[in-house]
Amino acid sequence: MRIESVAHRQPLETLAPAGRIGVIALATDFNIEQDLRRIYPESVEIFTSRVRNTNPLTIENLRSMAPGIGAAADTILPGTELDAMIYACTSGTVAIGIERITELVHQTRPGVPVTNPVTAALAAFEQFEARRISILTPYTQAVNEGVAELFESKGLEVLNIAGFDFEDDTAMTFISPQDIADAAVDACDPAADLLFVSCTALRASLVIEQIEQRLGKPVVSSNQALAWHSLQLVNYPETVPGFGSLLSRIASARSGA
Repeated sequence: MRIESVAHRQPLETLAPAGRIGVIALATDFNIEQDLRRIYPESVEIFTSRVRNTNPLTIENLRSMAPGIGAAADTILPGTELDAMIYACTSGTVAIGIERITELVHQTRPGVPVTNPVTAALAAFEQFEARRISILTPYTQAVNEGVAELFESKGLEVLNIAGFDFEDDTAMTFISPQDIADAAVDACDPAADLLFVSCTALRASLVIEQIEQRLGKPVVSSNQALAWHSLQLVNYPETVPGFGSLLSRIASARSGA
């Protein structure tokens, strides 16, 4: 038996040349990877780890996942530099806090730009100069109160917030895109500058353009905003068609983490 070595003849290739983005997803989320890969250009890639979360979805249970966030970040391509990191839970960000999420990620991945659905949504609202918003969620009224309070604390006027009253994070992905579209149209206050569809588990990206056409105003969803904001963080310069008006507003300047 011969044991031999071989040499590659071509230069080693660079994978994900336009951006390597780490994603900390909830253990129960069926949707986030599919949504982001659907939206991102081929030259941008996600690398995912999951953090344990507990049903039912309550503010207390959402806060309980905080100790696992740093460890989840640490398992994404150890030793490889990431261009950005996403914590992929809207209600979890509301419960734990925007700044605390960044601190937890930086415990194991210092220096990497971090975004989350709330930070990304706030940046998106700024793009549209939106001050009055309507919100659609899959959450219960108790969780919706926390969501509305956070956005109002950032200077926004939340005209109304409507939810599907789901407590099971797993089941939220099973809400049909058409139900999301119809509920979005029903929920959006005519005086709102835009509609925000909250939750990374909702398959809202499939119907954002339909909703915008029916409402005649911008629609921002958690995953669409995450894709848009993370593309800014990696300095991706081109627009992305097919997922609403926000992704026609790609900025080449790097945003703050």
